Amino acid sequence: MAGRDGIGINPDSVKSIAVEIKSAYEKNIQIGIVIGAGNIWRGASKNMDRVTADQIGMIATVMNALALKETLQKIGVSSEVQSAFTVSNFVKKYSKDKTMEYLKDKTVVIFAGGTGNPYFTTDTTAALRAAEIKADVLLKATQVDGVYDDDPKKNKNAKKFKTLSFSQAISKKLKVMDTAAFSLCSDNELPIIVFNFHKKGSLSKVLSGEDIGTIVS
Repeated sequence: MAGRDGIGINPDSVKSIAVEIKSAYEKNIQIGIVIGAGNIWRGASKNMDRVTADQIGMIATVMNALALKETLQKIGVSSEVQSAFTVSNFVKKYSKDKTMEYLKDKTVVIFAGGTGNPYFTTDTTAALRAAEIKADVLLKATQVDGVYDDDPKKNKNAKKFKTLSFSQAISKKLKVMDTAAFSLCSDNELPIIVFNFHKKGSLSKVLSGEDIGTIVS
């Protein structure tokens, strides 16, 4: 969401994200989004107690979620924000039952606040929410076009995996998602597709079954 600025919320970047989401929304696909806060909190927590840093990061996700909701609504996409912790008068508290109602009513649900607890990553939150709402698939939107055995930005010979099992992803210590997220998806038989969100139209292509990215199952 920071875009070219590298930090903060860039309106053009948020709009480009919203437009990609709208293309999937128009396919009548139920969408839940877990949002992080790296754009606001990137690097700032290095000299801070982990619990305090995570709490500030979770608050920052609420700001991102509100920015995305506002932009989605401007382009005709019904959306609601739910937070794992109480943010009085601003956003609703997370409720699985309410989430299911929103999804049935064709409303995009944006999950903010992480799990509401420190030490849990955005990846783990995504796996948790996806498992709770019994999602068909968890999409990991990244800046690379799949899972590699090394950083493709640093190693031009890095090998891309077309498919992976959860056990392979964990044993190879692939850093595209944390181990807790992989384990949670494995336990709930929830497949993951890792793809480059920044390529225009990639979200719609993934949801249309096109062969892009890496499938972990």
